[in-house]
Amino acid sequence: MRFLMLILMLTSVLVACTPAPEPMHLHQIYQRDSIRVGILNGPTSYYVAADGPTGYEYELAVALADRLGVKLDLVPSFHLEELLQKLNSGQVDVIAAGSTVSQSLRQQYRLAPAYQLSDEVLVFKQSSKKPKSLAELTEPVVVIQGSSQAETLLAKKAEFPDLTISLNSTDDATELLQQVAEGKISYTVADSHVLAINQRFYPDLGVALVLKSKQPVAWLLPKNNDDSLFSVMVEFFGRSYEGAELLTLEDKYFGHVRKFNYADTLDYIEAIDRQLPRYRALFEQHAGSHDWRFLAAIAYQESRWDPKARSPQGVVGMMMLTVPTATLMKVTSRVDAAQSIRGGSRYLQRLLDRIPERVNMPDRLWFALAAYNIGYNHVDSARRLTEKDGADPDKWAEVKQRLPLLKQRKYYSQTRTGYARGDHAVYYVENIRRYYDTLLWVDEKKQSELKIQQQKQKLAEEYADSPVNPAAAKQLPAKTPVKVSGKTQVKKISSRCQNQSAAGTCKNQ
Repeated sequence: MRFLMLILMLTSVLVACTPAPEPMHLHQIYQRDSIRVGILNGPTSYYVAADGPTGYEYELAVALADRLGVKLDLVPSFHLEELLQKLNSGQVDVIAAGSTVSQSLRQQYRLAPAYQLSDEVLVFKQSSKKPKSLAELTEPVVVIQGSSQAETLLAKKAEFPDLTISLNSTDDATELLQQVAEGKISYTVADSHVLAINQRFYPDLGVALVLKSKQPVAWLLPKNNDDSLFSVMVEFFGRSYEGAELLTLEDKYFGHVRKFNYADTLDYIEAIDRQLPRYRALFEQHAGSHDWRFLAAIAYQESRWDPKARSPQGVVGMMMLTVPTATLMKVTSRVDAAQSIRGGSRYLQRLLDRIPERVNMPDRLWFALAAYNIGYNHVDSARRLTEKDGADPDKWAEVKQRLPLLKQRKYYSQTRTGYARGDHAVYYVENIRRYYDTLLWVDEKKQSELKIQQQKQKLAEEYADSPVNPAAAKQLPAKTPVKVSGKTQVKKISSRCQNQSAAGTCKNQ
């Protein structure tokens, strides 16, 4: 008994003298009631739009904070190296860069489950000669220093010793793509999903070569023996995949840009300058609760902004209204641009009002668009087929997979409405989404350029009678990085981007 008491006493002394183990990573997150996510500013991952923060990785970060029940502390940066330093020092818990992960980073850090696969592609300007091999390149390939793309090219150097690589430490992937489109550089290497987003704005960008296929896009965690946060990430991405949240998010940001039509996009951008100004006031006047640019995107898909357009089926006008629809919307002349736009806007709203209230935006809008194309009842039939398959009938990403089935007797015979060209409806919706994104970008770019000119003019006037160097009048206020924090969504923005790059990305001057 005394021996047992002695052992217990010695054990208690040893325990008291032994340093307490470091709190687990997940425990630290719960203690501070926040998860700190390092994120790159960019058009696919995170940026501040007119209506607030947005982006694929941003929405994932919000969802993760929701799942944990803690606040989201977003730590944005323009450089991956800065985020890696913060991860090493414990200033962030995880990095959501939104790009493919290099082999060296995989060795230094722990990868959360990959939620996307992307190709690393050599990008060139389609109006120039397309190289068939890296051996044909006579100009440098410009890539971001320390990126997976730079590592891929450096590995190719052994096979192609004459390959010239220029490592860039100042610009981001979008800026390099813009420089290729403008002819300032000849080549860059980009992730295919980043290229797909930018081709809507720069249709002259094309893929010359695929250097690496299906590379993982994943978040980075510290590489240590602490599995607590990693285990949460495995469960989070697993459930998001099974519950179709990842599918819905993928569709929202990339589902409509995977297919790219060079000639169509080029014609559209030219039409925005050439034709749209004649009808812009009408779209603004009759937009109702819609964004006028969205209404304009529908009209371009329907008629290429031609008020006298006529389909083989006899549908007529800017918004291509049928006779029954025009009568219902009190349109007396379908070839009158103002009447057609007004009728199309009201009809779209009528369809939106028919969608069940439980369906959230933007899925609600995509269903209404599909109904505008093939009729509400056919869309409802596709939603019923989706539910029968055990999928979510309130998610466009799920329903658009079943809409094409309405062309097959095996499926349309099960519906009350029968045959429908459901695949055309999917193409129709995705096209309008692309047109809207492009028009939004072009319009906001023009507004930004106008604002800059107005600022320059104002500064020039202010400094006109001042002894200060006149060159100072040409300088704009410096931009400050964005910092946000909040619970399950951004609650506070301590500073906003004073300006944006062409693709809407916040960046330093």
